[in-house]
Amino acid sequence: MDVKPRILIIVQNLPVPFDRRVWLECQALVSAGYRVAVVCPKGSGDPAYEVVDTVELYKYRPYAPGGSKLSFVAEYVYSFAATARQTLRARRSGRFAVIQACNPPDIFWPLGLAFRAVEGTRFVFDHHDLCPELFQSRFPAGPKLPYQGLLALERRTHQAADHVIATNDSYREIAMTRGGKRPEDATVVRTGPDLRRLQAGEPDPDLRRGHRFLVAYIGVMGPQDGVDIAVRAAGIVVNELGRDDIAFTLIGSGDCFDDLVALRDELGLAGHVEFTGRAPDELVTRIMSTADAGLSPDPKNPLNDVSTMNKTMEYMAFGLPVVAFDLRETRVSAADAAVYVEPNDERQYAEATVALLDDEPRRALMGKFARERVEQELAWSHQESAYLGVYQRVLDRAKARKRTRA
Repeated sequence: MDVKPRILIIVQNLPVPFDRRVWLECQALVSAGYRVAVVCPKGSGDPAYEVVDTVELYKYRPYAPGGSKLSFVAEYVYSFAATARQTLRARRSGRFAVIQACNPPDIFWPLGLAFRAVEGTRFVFDHHDLCPELFQSRFPAGPKLPYQGLLALERRTHQAADHVIATNDSYREIAMTRGGKRPEDATVVRTGPDLRRLQAGEPDPDLRRGHRFLVAYIGVMGPQDGVDIAVRAAGIVVNELGRDDIAFTLIGSGDCFDDLVALRDELGLAGHVEFTGRAPDELVTRIMSTADAGLSPDPKNPLNDVSTMNKTMEYMAFGLPVVAFDLRETRVSAADAAVYVEPNDERQYAEATVALLDDEPRRALMGKFARERVEQELAWSHQESAYLGVYQRVLDRAKARKRTRA
């Protein structure tokens, strides 16, 4: 009997299926006939084990001790130990043909090497974030030693991998330069929107909360995400430009959530800026279907300049024009669907937002372009074949090695 290959995916920073990219990867693998297991942290109320759409989910209690430099080390040690334990638990149900590790952090390569040595398991690295640049962005004046350590972990992960999946061409270039991968061993698979899920519906006027315009943000609210810039820009829009007709709805959560709410209240914006926290898909769809523009306030720093912002492509999937700082990979993703502002300038960001809202024909044209670009090029349906092609090449190469040894 032909037994389907079993794949293990390791994720540390988000639970699955909440991690949209990883869940789309799981679904693609299942559709292609693979058996899939995932090791990841628990979300609120999640069980330690469950099966969702045939995907086995092995989960551990998350541990996030804070945002200091030493806390990263503690989190890494805990995450590796918890992941190793759950990986061994998942192994009881059968061997893995491939282990795919998603970062951050870049610490799971020893598991890939161990399973390769014992069972011939192949190791794929799905490169979501640049950990050295993340450290630089969070701690611009931080010590050199942690940065050098993160570079070493990244390099070792690339060296251990049979194949690297990069989320954009900038990351692929890093795989070939810092990571030393051959061009044929690094493949771009963008985090394309799932058009079956992201589809604009009827607007809900109540979500404008009595205002003429609604501007939306969706995403993580961490130190490097620039949500504080969005709140300060909203303060300029309301308090300095005198625009009482614009509402802001910010969806998501993260390390900075409480500070951002406090900043809103300090600026007297409670009647204009609403924080939803993490929102269910139904509410997200209603907000995005009502919004007039999407905010991508990610400041220019070593990480953001070369990273693809998922929020930007989600706005585009809903046919929303985007207000963004002028970052290299944001231009690649959004092209003419975005208004680009001088990086990190809050006043220009506020003024660009107001100018876009006041130009309805321009918004309509940009929104139409945004949706068409996603449909024709960026959607997950266009990325899926590249992703499955990685597995085909890795497994075919493994089979060829076995035949050679025989």
